[in-house]
Amino acid sequence: MKADIHPNYPAVEVTCSCGNKFETRSTFGKALAIDVCNECHPFYTGKQKTLDTGGRVQKFADRFGAFGAKKA
Repeated sequence: MKADIHPNYPAVEVTCSCGNKFETRSTFGKALAIDVCNECHPFYTGKQKTLDTGGRVQKFADRFGAFGAKKA
């Protein structure tokens, strides 16, 4: 391996808009400010809502639900 070709990889503090702070490593080299983290993102908090506008999920299931099913 060649010497001195890798970038500096220091520890940086990441601050979310919700106030959560944690430390990681980055080649960016200075503190990061992010909008969403695992503490406030709806997917990770379990507050995510699935919207079914106009019955689209049911319409899809009706059209393609039996696709690939074996006939008895």
